[in-house]
Amino acid sequence: MSELFELDRERAEVAPGAVHVPGWLSLAEQRELVVACRTWAAGPVPLRHTRLPGGGVMSVRSVGLGWHWQPYRYSRTAGDVNGARVAEFPQWLGDLGRRALVDAYEDERAGDGYAPDAGLVNFYDGDARMGMHQDREERSSAPVVSLSIGDSCVFRFGNTQGRGRPYTDVELRSGDLFVFGGASRFAYHGVPKVLPGTGDPATGMAAGRLNITLRVTGLAA
Repeated sequence: MSELFELDRERAEVAPGAVHVPGWLSLAEQRELVVACRTWAAGPVPLRHTRLPGGGVMSVRSVGLGWHWQPYRYSRTAGDVNGARVAEFPQWLGDLGRRALVDAYEDERAGDGYAPDAGLVNFYDGDARMGMHQDREERSSAPVVSLSIGDSCVFRFGNTQGRGRPYTDVELRSGDLFVFGGASRFAYHGVPKVLPGTGDPATGMAAGRLNITLRVTGLAA
């Protein structure tokens, strides 16, 4: 089994281009994101369990910003839900993503030119899981910015060749930032376990985990 990777909760490069920054979001920022996620979850395209092509249903509930994701493509409208156009991707979330790159890579220029146009909000209850997968629907190799709020989880970060070893398990807690770009942009990753009861109710979440990822799709409007 892989050992859980913490390094005393300090910034750590888990793999080339993949950086974990514990406690990056303030409590106030977490609360603001929770409020925003509740608004996005209500529509115009609501939070839902995504149905896979083979007929299975994901245990995680999701909603998109800017672009709607369904296996395995992006669209502006949610043809597999209600046909509505997804909520716009807010500029302030892009600003947050640029700041995340600067802090993760410890480089004042790291956010230059980074213009995420899609956000994916995932909600995990205590039983939800995410299998090992690549974020490869984007036509861009720009980094993915991942923010965690609520219950902690085990985040499994693997390699670019397949779903198996080698991989590293990282405990992501509320407020943590994880960025993966460069050589690790297309690494397989997943969430094998959520740790119920580990979140702080002061975030505005009584239970469960929110994960917000920002991506550059490279797609034309």
